[in-house]
Amino acid sequence: MKRLAGKVALITGAAGGLGAEIATLFAGEGARVFVADVSREQGVVTAAAIGAAFLPLDVTSEEAWKNALAAVVGIAGRLDILVNNAGINIRKNIEEMPVESFDAMMAVNVRGPFLGIKHALPFMRAAGGGVIINMSSVCGLIGHRYTNETYTTTKGALTLLTKSVAVRYAKDNIRCNSIHPSTVDTALVQTMLKDPERRAERLGEVPLGRLATIADVAHAALYLASDEAAFLNGVALPVDGGATAD
Repeated sequence: MKRLAGKVALITGAAGGLGAEIATLFAGEGARVFVADVSREQGVVTAAAIGAAFLPLDVTSEEAWKNALAAVVGIAGRLDILVNNAGINIRKNIEEMPVESFDAMMAVNVRGPFLGIKHALPFMRAAGGGVIINMSSVCGLIGHRYTNETYTTTKGALTLLTKSVAVRYAKDNIRCNSIHPSTVDTALVQTMLKDPERRAERLGEVPLGRLATIADVAHAALYLASDEAAFLNGVALPVDGGATAD
């Protein structure tokens, strides 16, 4: 039996990259998937490829969240899974970070999940429960020497938002967990790590000696979304090859 059979899932930032991988995996495991993203063109292509529906969504807009979630419930009748995957990183250290960039990162990385959770909770309660998965980072667990302070701040906030929601809404059979990847092997990261010294630094902090893949992270999301993780709530799950264990 498919692990998400009969479930309805909304995934943000799902037009490409990790979000698209999660959407593809969830659809393959039987979920009715809604691909949500600000990128309409790519989002439509991704959704069509996996038999999902596309929803335009600027996660910083409360009105956009209301419209997207109303569309999900209007079409599918319920919402079982919300994956807050959308996020941005403006790579400047604290001394160089314009306050406008700080605000932009807070808006996408913290305000976005906050709004999604706020407006998803009533629908999940009506459905008898649900699962919320927030995509954080190892930077939501530790001060990471290679990552800027603003990104770390946003991901730390998301970690504690997850735990707060988990303890308050467990009574409604709503589980909320976060995933904390180390550096994920994407095209952008490969470009960043062309410098052998920089690549050696990143690999050297991971006991397993490699970067995370998008499949590594997507399978963690699948597990948390499935009934196999029915007793996991408020968990900050590292997908980091042991980087935060050292």
